[in-house]
Amino acid sequence: MFDVPQLEADLAGTIFSGKLHFAPVTDSTNTDALEAARGGAPHGSTYFADEQLAGRGRGDHAWHSAAGQGLYVSVLLRPSIPAVRLPLLPLAAGLAAAEAIRATTGLSVDLRWPNDLLIGPRKVGGILVEAGAGSKSLPYAVVGQPYAAVSLPHAVVGIGINVHQHSFAPGLATPATSLDLEAERQAGKPASRQALLVALLKSLEDEALGLADPGSSESILRRVLGASTWMSGRSVQVHGPQGCTGVTAGLDANGFLLVETETGRVTVQTGGLRDATRA
Repeated sequence: MFDVPQLEADLAGTIFSGKLHFAPVTDSTNTDALEAARGGAPHGSTYFADEQLAGRGRGDHAWHSAAGQGLYVSVLLRPSIPAVRLPLLPLAAGLAAAEAIRATTGLSVDLRWPNDLLIGPRKVGGILVEAGAGSKSLPYAVVGQPYAAVSLPHAVVGIGINVHQHSFAPGLATPATSLDLEAERQAGKPASRQALLVALLKSLEDEALGLADPGSSESILRRVLGASTWMSGRSVQVHGPQGCTGVTAGLDANGFLLVETETGRVTVQTGGLRDATRA
């Protein structure tokens, strides 16, 4: 269980101070944060749980969230950015999560577009960004160009990280792992959910502040490309409405993935990636 008073002390002076909301059990921290956003909850409100009964990832995929095993947290942001820049938010959150994991365990994380956290070939975490445009909540990948002129009243950044799990459901599209398993494999430091949450929120605050700067896009894209083996020069299959096979060629200015196919370059705005050499 989390020591919430100590979390408050460790996060004093941040945008999260006095805005931590812990539930031993909830359906989904993202759902909690979205409901709070519609009720006027302030920027920096944070919702986390020991267990989720209906945790979800991108595309409404289930996210197994056993009690005491992982970090399940959603942060409400009210960023001063147009909705067209929303695809940069999960990329910035990925950088924050990777830095928090490195700082607390010494483990290196690979970022797989648009929202996966991997250690080697195994998935250790994921990010789900959902945003409000007017009174409507939209998954980030649906926002895209039609909302370019719409200001973004709120965005919820949901992050799930496997921490203590030692077994996973069979048949996963990507093999799963946890920070504890990787620490055992690589002689890394044992993971603490408490320390990881503090590091994650502090890193996310830094990234969110940077995102508000119109000139930050280039820095975010450059750092994401530097932290990923998936976004440039990788043979991939893209699953989803823009399904294709090709070689990744970086990111465009909006954070969408570029893929060189046999018939030309495709700008992928939504979908999931798999290694084509292992398909």
